[in-house]
Amino acid sequence: MSIRGTVRVTGVSKNAVIKLLVEMGNACADLHDRTVRGIKAKRLQCDEIWQFVGCKQKNASPDQKAAGWGDVWTWVALDADSKLCVSYLAGGRDTGWATEFAWDIRQRVIGRPQITTDAHRPYLAAIEIAFGANVDYAQMHKIYGASGEVEGRYSPATCIGCDMKTVIGEPDYRYVSTSYVERQNLTMRMSMRRFTRLTNAHSKKLENHAAAISLYFAFYNFCRMHQSIRVTPAMEAKIADHVWSIEELVALLPEPEAKKRGPYKKRIKASSQE
Repeated sequence: MSIRGTVRVTGVSKNAVIKLLVEMGNACADLHDRTVRGIKAKRLQCDEIWQFVGCKQKNASPDQKAAGWGDVWTWVALDADSKLCVSYLAGGRDTGWATEFAWDIRQRVIGRPQITTDAHRPYLAAIEIAFGANVDYAQMHKIYGASGEVEGRYSPATCIGCDMKTVIGEPDYRYVSTSYVERQNLTMRMSMRRFTRLTNAHSKKLENHAAAISLYFAFYNFCRMHQSIRVTPAMEAKIADHVWSIEELVALLPEPEAKKRGPYKKRIKASSQE
């Protein structure tokens, strides 16, 4: 739901809704950082999903780009067995961001996982820097045919084949796939109003965009029953023992600080003779 839609439904001010979103997003990011660790993930799938803040990159001025406007990519690492989102990161799409993303994955999983990504080149150096030789890593390169003009502007081209490539170790080709994480990207677009295409519901600040993503993944991991496993991903990954309620998620918010009001000063109106 959009911010203005929330304002109309609840009757509170727009600034109050945005402030609560940011505070809740920070609390959810802290929850993810504390609890999603020591994950025994055998098969990880990684992908990126695009969205913009303020305006698209090509339309942003230098000052707007400095303020965080432009294209923002959300990196997602999904456990193919438990469907748990192990790591997420909102930022650019170059090697630096890929390396930071891979390091975060490495700190959250134990053992030797098998990782599958698409053919995005920054993954090559990032996975090697973070995992070294202690990983079985493969890339899946999807081959698309020419897209016809009749299909429309946003219609993807037809996938006519896949090319699997071993990068590190000995990955099992039976599990070289990015289908689960790509399906999760669709869930993101359907669940977050900020990711809806062709609308003005996009984020206007990078901080608000990141907070909405953190809130979504906390709900996805701990509160949302997954249809295929019939429990939440956190329960399947053994980091939670029950389905979290919205009340439990909201309880993560810190207690508001009581602000003392200063002494009241009576306003004296000037007389008309003065």
